[in-house]
Amino acid sequence: MTANIAFQIKDLRKKIGLTQIEFAKRVGVGLRFLRELEQGKTTVRMDKLSRVLEFLGYHLEIKKNEPQSTIKHPETDLMDTDQ
Repeated sequence: MTANIAFQIKDLRKKIGLTQIEFAKRVGVGLRFLRELEQGKTTVRMDKLSRVLEFLGYHLEIKKNEPQSTIKHPETDLMDTDQ
């Protein structure tokens, strides 16, 4: 998980005026999980993350990247093709 998401979750929790303990209880997750989440721990349980986001009025969306029409290779793009 990126630090940006962790910061946003922490910021939203603070904006609604809840301590970590209060927030964890209301959401139904453990305090340790919430602390690790807000610190940007890279491995978290998706079901718990989903509960936190849902409580804050958000959801997690995963999208497939659209393929680029042109893929350039750094070495071949530098070569002169007229040689």
